[in-house]
Amino acid sequence: MVDEFSIGNQPQLLKTMPPSACRRTSSPSVTESRPSSFLLLGIPGLEVAQIWLGFPFCVVYLIALVGNVIILYVIWTYHAFTNLHQPMFYFLAMLSVIDLSLSTATIPKMLGIFWFSLQELCFGCCVPQVFFIHFFTVMESIILLVMGFDRYVTICNPLRYSMILTNRVIGVIAVIVVLRSLCMIVPIIFLLLRLPYCGHRIIPHTYCEHIGVARLACASISASIYHGLGNISILFLYVLLIFISYARILYTVFHLPSQDARLKTLNACSSHICVILAFFGPALFSFLTYHFGHGVPQYIHILLANLYVVIPSAFNPVTYGIRTKQIQEQVQSFFSSKKI
Repeated sequence: MVDEFSIGNQPQLLKTMPPSACRRTSSPSVTESRPSSFLLLGIPGLEVAQIWLGFPFCVVYLIALVGNVIILYVIWTYHAFTNLHQPMFYFLAMLSVIDLSLSTATIPKMLGIFWFSLQELCFGCCVPQVFFIHFFTVMESIILLVMGFDRYVTICNPLRYSMILTNRVIGVIAVIVVLRSLCMIVPIIFLLLRLPYCGHRIIPHTYCEHIGVARLACASISASIYHGLGNISILFLYVLLIFISYARILYTVFHLPSQDARLKTLNACSSHICVILAFFGPALFSFLTYHFGHGVPQYIHILLANLYVVIPSAFNPVTYGIRTKQIQEQVQSFFSSKKI
C-alpha cells in the first residue's frame, strides 16, 4: 500500500487548473475545518489524453469484472463435487472478491473524471474511498502471503497438508485477514477525520488516497506519515516472508528425483508467482521512484498508483483461469454445456 505518491504544491496546481475549477475552490468557507467536498483533478499534465486513457482502464475494469465473476461462479458451483474445495481455491475466491471490490472502488470514479469531468467528490464519499482502497489493498497482500504459505505446505509438507489447512483453520485465517486489515486502516481514517483542512480541497489524483488527502491539512501530518510508513514496512515484511517460503520451495523442488516432477511442481507455483509480481512490482517501483526518483514527473507517479490498484484485479483471474487446470476444465465444461 504505497500512499506516498508525489503530490504537487497547491499554487502550482492552481496554475494548471481550468478557470471553472478555480472558481469552485474559492468558496466563502475558506476557514472551515472540513470541506464539504474535494476536487479530484485526474492526472495533471495529461489532461488532453485523459479521455483516451479512459478506454484502456475501462477495458481492464470489464476484464476484472467478467474474470473474477467467472472465477467465483466456477468455484461456488463446482466445489461440492470437484477438487475445487481445496484450500487454495477458497483463498482464490477471497482474492477474487477483493479484486472486484478494489477495482469498483477506484475505476468508476476515474472514468467519471476522464470522460465526464465529474471531479467533485463529497467529503463523506472521499473518506470511505480511502478506507476501502487501502483496506482491500492490505487484504490482498495478506491473502497473497497466505497463498504462499499454502504453496509451501503443499510442496514441502504434502502429507500433512489436509491436517494443517482444515476448514476451521481457513475460517480463522479469513477472520484474521479482515481484523488485521482493519487494525492497519482504521487509524488512518481516524487521523484523517481529526485533521483541519482550512478549505483546501484540491487533490491531484484520480481517487482519494491517504497521504493525498492528509497533505491538504493545515496542521502537522507527521502521525499520518509515520503510520503510512509503518504499514509499508509491514507489507515489505510480507514480501520477505513470501520470498523465504519460495526459497524453501525451490530448495525442495531441486531435490526432487525426476526433472518431470520438478517442472510439474514449478508450474503449480507459476500462477501465484505471476500474481505476486503483478501486485508488488508496481508498489515497489512506486515506492522507489517516490523516495529516489525526484526527477520523475508527477503524472508518472499517479499512473503507477492507478496501475497498482487496477492491473492486479484484471490480471489475477486471467492468470489463474489460464494456468490452473481445474478452473480451466470447469470453464470449458460450462461453455460447452451451454452450446449443447
